[in-house]
Amino acid sequence: MSTSSSSPVSPASAGFDTREMVIVHRGLRRESRLLIELIAAVAPGDTARAKVLADHFDLYRLGLHGHHTGEDELLWPPLLARVDLEADLVLRMEAQHERVAGSLTAAGELIAAWAAGAGAAERDAVVAALVEHRAALVEHLDEEEAELLPLAQRLLTAQEWNAMGEHFVETTPKPQILLLLGVVLEDADTTERATMLGGLPLQARLIWRLVGRPMYARHVRRVRG
Repeated sequence: MSTSSSSPVSPASAGFDTREMVIVHRGLRRESRLLIELIAAVAPGDTARAKVLADHFDLYRLGLHGHHTGEDELLWPPLLARVDLEADLVLRMEAQHERVAGSLTAAGELIAAWAAGAGAAERDAVVAALVEHRAALVEHLDEEEAELLPLAQRLLTAQEWNAMGEHFVETTPKPQILLLLGVVLEDADTTERATMLGGLPLQARLIWRLVGRPMYARHVRRVRG
């Protein structure tokens, strides 16, 4: 592929690992699937269970919105400034973000209506909306991993890449950050956990171990029954 005259950043000198985003995406894929399965299983009229899952949807929405906002503000602009033919790819990623956000908003409105009475028809409408949302999300994540991340590895600096994570931490409420870290780490192997936690300050790692990990375990038990 052809790029502009800007000097690319080689993976060896970039100082960052785009596999971090793949680990994040894994958690988003899992939770978008579980929301469909768990909500579909709620008995009509069980408003207590509906409230638990509506709250979990809010956490999922917060994490996905923060993740995509960081890309919108800090990933697409520097990439668009340095690409030529690949500009179509970056613009397609932006358009996919809009479709994902629209489907998430639609699902959120239906979930709010369903949670009030836990009706069967409202539940089924939520499930259909979440299926549509997940299809848009998975399409985007798959293409981003296959096409966009290699481009980012080649063209971005470590400072530009790390700015997305810093933005997420700065703009996300602190209790939710611990739960969202749990979402990311749940299916990570030992090496991936070291990658994700290694960039955190010692104090943050201790907070995760002493507070975040048990908090997330309780959250999972409540959400998954």
